[in-house]
Amino acid sequence: MRILLLGKSGQVGWELQRALAPLGELIALGREGANGLSGNLEHLDTLRQTVQTLKPDVIVNAAAYTAVDQAEAEAERAERVNAEAPGVLAEEAARLDAWLVHYSTDYVFDGSGITPWCEDDASGPLNIYGATKWRGEQAVRQSGAKHLIFRTQWVYASRGRNFIRTMLRLAGERESLQVINDQVGAPTGAELIADTTAHALRSAIGHPELSGTYHLAARGEATWYGYAVFVIESARRAGSPIKLTHEAIQPVATDAFPTPAQRPRNSRLDMTKLEHTFNLVMPDWRLGVERAMEEMGIG
Repeated sequence: MRILLLGKSGQVGWELQRALAPLGELIALGREGANGLSGNLEHLDTLRQTVQTLKPDVIVNAAAYTAVDQAEAEAERAERVNAEAPGVLAEEAARLDAWLVHYSTDYVFDGSGITPWCEDDASGPLNIYGATKWRGEQAVRQSGAKHLIFRTQWVYASRGRNFIRTMLRLAGERESLQVINDQVGAPTGAELIADTTAHALRSAIGHPELSGTYHLAARGEATWYGYAVFVIESARRAGSPIKLTHEAIQPVATDAFPTPAQRPRNSRLDMTKLEHTFNLVMPDWRLGVERAMEEMGIG
């Protein structure tokens, strides 16, 4: 089986290189290609030609335009990468009778209420990023290609910049810290996303009836404030030099930090369909965060 992975250098793409390698011949591309191949989702003609040249059995699209606030000013670019490019990939996958794995986001919902979102709930994106990701989903579904669309949220990884490192740096520098406490979701590790993808793909090959949209996230829920407190207190227990006291971490409303793009307050995702279909039990978000902190040398 030949697998084409796009977005190899991103948080999820990096982990997918490890998780997908045992499944077959893996060709991993970033934005900069070679030998006429390219994984740059902004260049649609080259992207189409790359798929036609490689003729993969599976296309895994881990690339996206993820600068949520910047998308408000770069709507055309976000549309090309998040909506038009997945449509191209889906068209080519359908032509090849290949599977397409595509990643989306809880931002396709409006964030209202407190109930976890199910796959068939009505969309209502609050910003351009969410709207382009929704149109990308629609393009994949309408193509007729066999597909696994995974909506995920609050993604982090042990490598590179992330919320964990940011909170620990600030906790070592400041006397007080304000963190948003009215957005709720589940921090979800790139490693978990990659491993779940590989497991689901292994199950889906030969079973086109499993084609569809699934919610993929860690279990449990937290606010950004709760996430920050957990990280800082875990690091303190592990002996990290944390000068910030628990009382000095202040919960604040989203309105305290105005941004160009509006964020959903309720990012809870219902994983029942994913767990039932692929015989999985998703782990609590704290386990993944602790593991990532260990990999970063904390704890």
